[in-house]
Amino acid sequence: MGQTLTEKILEDHLVDGELETGEEIGIEIDQVLTQDTTGTLVWLQFEALGLEEVQTELAAQYCDHQTYQFDFKNTDDHRFLRSAAGTYGAHFSRPGNGICHNVHKENFAAPGKTMLGSDSHTPTPGGLGELAIGSGGLDVTVAMGGGPYYIEMPEVVNVRLEGELPEWATAKDVILEMLRRLSVKGGVGKIFEYTGPGVESLSVPERTTITNMGTELGATSSIFPTDENTKDYLERLGRGEDYVEVGPDEDAEYDDEIVLDLSDLEPLIAKPSMPDNVVPVSEVAGTEVDQTIIGSCTNGAYEDILPAAKMLEGREINRTTEMIVAPGSKQASEMLARQGWVAEMMAAGVNFSEATCGACIGIGHVPASDSVSLRTFNRNFEGRSGIEDDNVYLCSPEVATAAAIKGEIVDPRDLADELGDLEDPGFELPDEYLGSNVDLISPDEAPDDELIKGPNIGDVPLKDELDAHLEGEALLKMEDNITTDHIIPATSDILKFRSNIPKLSEFTLSRVDDTFADRALEADGGFLVAGENYGQGSSREHAALCPMYLGVEGVLAQSFARIHKANLFNFGLIPLTIDEETYAKIEQGDDVEIVDDVAEAVRSGQEEFTVRINDDWEATAHLDASEREREILADGGKLSHTKKQAESGGDSPAPADD
Repeated sequence: MGQTLTEKILEDHLVDGELETGEEIGIEIDQVLTQDTTGTLVWLQFEALGLEEVQTELAAQYCDHQTYQFDFKNTDDHRFLRSAAGTYGAHFSRPGNGICHNVHKENFAAPGKTMLGSDSHTPTPGGLGELAIGSGGLDVTVAMGGGPYYIEMPEVVNVRLEGELPEWATAKDVILEMLRRLSVKGGVGKIFEYTGPGVESLSVPERTTITNMGTELGATSSIFPTDENTKDYLERLGRGEDYVEVGPDEDAEYDDEIVLDLSDLEPLIAKPSMPDNVVPVSEVAGTEVDQTIIGSCTNGAYEDILPAAKMLEGREINRTTEMIVAPGSKQASEMLARQGWVAEMMAAGVNFSEATCGACIGIGHVPASDSVSLRTFNRNFEGRSGIEDDNVYLCSPEVATAAAIKGEIVDPRDLADELGDLEDPGFELPDEYLGSNVDLISPDEAPDDELIKGPNIGDVPLKDELDAHLEGEALLKMEDNITTDHIIPATSDILKFRSNIPKLSEFTLSRVDDTFADRALEADGGFLVAGENYGQGSSREHAALCPMYLGVEGVLAQSFARIHKANLFNFGLIPLTIDEETYAKIEQGDDVEIVDDVAEAVRSGQEEFTVRINDDWEATAHLDASEREREILADGGKLSHTKKQAESGGDSPAPADD
């Protein structure tokens, strides 16, 4: 039996376990990346483990989320990150150089490699044949120290592409169609592997749009095989030597198959406020638009902005609509500027932003009250744009630009008919990617060799070993699809405290209940209750760390998002799955007691736990965890567990000598 591309890469990097769906495996990691809102904890944890230098082939620290530096705390974080990269041996990308996924794609991503990143959109380089997975920062810390990354072997789903994209349809419409079919939960526990004759019609940047936004499906990762398009792209980047031919065997067997005919696609759009709320653009045509933004790690590349520039040539945007371009990298801005396209777009009324994640997480370009914003981003969770009750739509650059010209949502095909001289700009690669790399500092060029900590950078809190008896109040009951943005918002007033856990914890679940943090501290222990897909969204481990700091003992949910569940283990919070009946019956404020000897049950492999509510009724909750995850949980989290293993000479990253 032949192997899938995913299986081939995993087998080449396998250090523990067997490649059987649902079984835990440990893999060697070649590359790691982290960014400024998750990186401070990564390096503080690296320091806490006593590690001396990066052990992976390559590590990169990017500063891309809080680049506007509204507060000295942001700037202190960046200075600390630069010092950590220099001290431990990582590449450092300065603020404004670009979004981690875009800059990594341009400089480091390579076929056949494995990568772990403390950002949920880490799978972006799957478009180049790299198996990249998003995770919590502590998992990145351990991998960067030389430890394996553990994960349940996902199902591998074959997405067979046929045909070619018609005019005005784009790669964004491919992933929007996947979301329309499968929903934001449809990829949980899966890796999507794209194959078929339609693959060769897509350039690498188009493929990376698809793999980037595959995260919104809940997928572990997404990946394409390499081919002449991959080789050509790497050569244009000046990295032709990184090309390796990788792909599935002809007789590879997949767990499932999805067939998608590219020629059937049309311009699509995701309505507020979920990425899977997808309809044809024509269904919402006529909706007035106040703001459009082209950018983000999904559609901020040179190749994404160029079509918008071509559409705007000789035109102006509508007087009632603001249009912003937020490039994915400074290289994209520089290339467009040297070719005259930046001036062309500015003349049309476009505002150019710094190369940053900014607006995607509500920092800058916050929409007006009661307004509509069209964005080429990957997420439109309610309130993520920086204002509650927002109306954010997700679409391709072409659809966003058409709306900017018209002042309302319009199918670009209809706008082309109306204007008469508007042609599909197509998708064009430059002959070569030219741009300065002065803002990307290699370890050999590092100006720092010791850590520089400002007053806002604190220590990493640790949790004690798991108690035998867990009891407390049901502190908060939540609905389905609670995101990490709900748990720890990423707006500018909060983001600056990512390195200060005591202060950051004050904002825990404030978007659900602004009294939660005070109540949790006063209760001195308790549980969170949630519906399905709890913790979807970003990889931020703060969404587990802050509840732990406030005394939360565990979460009772109908189901968990993959990365967040791993983060709960990593910080010693027990994630228990409950059924729909139990979820419906339990109320906020109820007394919750886990009847079993919890510590012993976790260590012994017990799967079913009895939960007693108000001394009145009982229900069964389930713990789905590997032996390794159980040890981590019982030890009080991965940091405590790893230090304990190192002290006992177990299998963990080696600490520095005293």
